Amino acid sequence: MSERNVMAGIAGIRSGLGAPRDAVGRVARVNVSGGGVPKLPVASARVGFLGLEGDDHDDRAGHGGPLRAVSLLALEAIRRVAADGHPIGPGTTGENVTTEGIELGELPAGARLAIGPEVVIEVTGPVSPCKTIAHSFLDGRFARLSARVHPLDTRVYAQVIREGTVRPGDPIVVLGQPPG
Repeated sequence: MSERNVMAGIAGIRSGLGAPRDAVGRVARVNVSGGGVPKLPVASARVGFLGLEGDDHDDRAGHGGPLRAVSLLALEAIRRVAADGHPIGPGTTGENVTTEGIELGELPAGARLAIGPEVVIEVTGPVSPCKTIAHSFLDGRFARLSARVHPLDTRVYAQVIREGTVRPGDPIVVLGQPPG
């Protein structure tokens, strides 16, 4: 999608006209932590090129950096996993943004999303689950969030294209996906 179309979509939100008609979701919760999990809800967070303000992560463990600045998980995925009996909830697996109304696992790397009136992110790929989130799963079976095993029930990483602030209730708009 062209930069002009991206700007037009964001301008529509900023103008007070609401989300464009292709809005597919919303922010259910914004989560941060001083380190580790769970990440706890906040009323809003500034999103910079290296992640959310107030959120700390262990870069040595492969978390963080510009291509892994924001982690997202769909509330729909959380509900499916919980229906299997797992004690999972928003923020327990370390996602920064819990979404609703969009199947994040269906988005290919390169898909761009506008979140609220300012933030634009680009999906860089699925998050490989690790033992630090084992507490959210029966018998520690954290592979339940593996994209290989359950493609829809996975967290995704994103890089930040445009910085800004995100809040619960912000619309999420798919701005475009890579060709092919």
